[in-house]
Amino acid sequence: MAPQVSDSHRILVFGDLNDDNISLVDQLKERGEVVVPESLEQALHDLQDKEFSGIVLIGQDAGAATHVAEAGGILELLPEGVALLDAQLNILWANRTLNELTGQEGSLTGLSFYAAFGSPEIIGPDFCPFHTALGSGESARSTLRVGEKSYFEVHARPVFITDIDIPSCLVVVVRDVSEEVLQRQKLNAIYQAGLELGDLSPQEVYEMSVGDRIELLKQKILHYTEDLLEFETVEIRLVEKKTKKLEPLLAVGMGPVAADRALFAEPAGHGVTGFVASTGKSYLCEDTANDPLYLPGAPGARSSLTVPLILHDEILGTINVESPRPGAFNEHDLQFLELFSREVSMALNTLELLVAEKMTTASESTERILREVAHPVDEILNDAAWILERYIGHEPNVCDRLQRVLRHTRDIKQLIQKVGRSITPDVPHSPLPPRPERPRLQNKRVLVVDSDDTVRGAAHELLGRFGCEVETAHNGDEAFLMVRSFHYDVVIADIRLPDMTGFDCFHQLRQIHEHLPVILMTGFGYDPSHSIVKARQLGLKSVLYKPFRLDQLLNEVEKAVTRPGEAEA
Repeated sequence: MAPQVSDSHRILVFGDLNDDNISLVDQLKERGEVVVPESLEQALHDLQDKEFSGIVLIGQDAGAATHVAEAGGILELLPEGVALLDAQLNILWANRTLNELTGQEGSLTGLSFYAAFGSPEIIGPDFCPFHTALGSGESARSTLRVGEKSYFEVHARPVFITDIDIPSCLVVVVRDVSEEVLQRQKLNAIYQAGLELGDLSPQEVYEMSVGDRIELLKQKILHYTEDLLEFETVEIRLVEKKTKKLEPLLAVGMGPVAADRALFAEPAGHGVTGFVASTGKSYLCEDTANDPLYLPGAPGARSSLTVPLILHDEILGTINVESPRPGAFNEHDLQFLELFSREVSMALNTLELLVAEKMTTASESTERILREVAHPVDEILNDAAWILERYIGHEPNVCDRLQRVLRHTRDIKQLIQKVGRSITPDVPHSPLPPRPERPRLQNKRVLVVDSDDTVRGAAHELLGRFGCEVETAHNGDEAFLMVRSFHYDVVIADIRLPDMTGFDCFHQLRQIHEHLPVILMTGFGYDPSHSIVKARQLGLKSVLYKPFRLDQLLNEVEKAVTRPGEAEA
């Protein structure tokens, strides 16, 4: 069936007419005005002097090139711009869409194609697409950039009007690909942002404090949020794992009340941010005035977009952006912000790993130093106590000096722990799980009596982690000397000492201090002198088995230092 052509339409038909297609021309003539020029020169003249609704090119490969250029005004309805160019790249005919793409109001006929677009930048892949098509006889494609954010894909195909193998003109299809190109650029930029957000050189890691790294990360996030995603208002909050409170990390453009508002990761009562943080679902608020979850944030905000920060299925926090325009955000904004949030989550994880590394290093360094000084400090205490006992009542000045030596020696370990705490990063969101607290062991002084260096070292390390001040003795006589010289909250003694049995040690310790808690240690099943049985008859309440099991050690010491009537922890 012939294409519908109204009387008001004028169609130019040109090409190699034969018996197969002459009937099509006759049918077109019955339905509207059809112009059939006798030569290419005549066709070009007609195109320049008359207005045509469309062109039908007939001949070798012409149908494939144009898909029958126009019938019944179809080309005017296409979303792509369509033009016919001569060999000098002047526009012979163009549809209405091309006028819209170029921004020109008048007729484009006679204008150079590039001039119609205001001398655009050709960004490839073919930097001379029209000349390539004319020279090779094959289609060519390229992309034009107009201004900063307008991109057009141009597809040129040569048209052979005669039997000569030289194309006489070009059919050009122009498509606006600005949104596609800008989205691709954003995706590439988001990928680059991910590399930048998590990138810290070894020198930066060495020189920067944790606070400096956090500030650097915040500045990078802000840079990419404003320049890449073009959001003027942004708020990032992180979930405090223990309390579920949403702590502000970054807030730009938010009102002071909103920035300081206490929010928690709860689905109701804590705004869109609380809902997103609790459910892990993004939330697009198109109209803040009628949204049941929205709480006032940026002054004058009419729409908002909030996405979760998620890493390995764990919700770390939220990113919230707002706009003074209703419906300012669409699905593309949602997609890009979700992609960006993943990069931010990775960067926060990297930062936490660095903080954890520094915290672990500081803790391990402190524990190693304490482990190394424990033995010499104990030796000083043992020797100083021995000397002090012999000078009491004879040399008051020497005794005073010895007391100072003992006091300063005992302070050494406390000073090491103080320095260790000072070099440990102080951050509100600790990346390390908190160590179980044992408040009853804090600052309790424990004397461990054992001839085995390994046992004494283990006691220092294990009890020291929970705030105990541990000192040691090698045998019973040293233990008695230390107990007479210093205060202890509990004594832990082995049942097999070089100079006496565990029972003898327990009995004499009770004679020195009647109410001093004593715990006896033994290997499983080893008690040839029956020290534990006899000590139990005199009130022994606690027994430890070596090697230490941490929970048993802590529980027994806790029970020993708990005063009667004190509430259980």
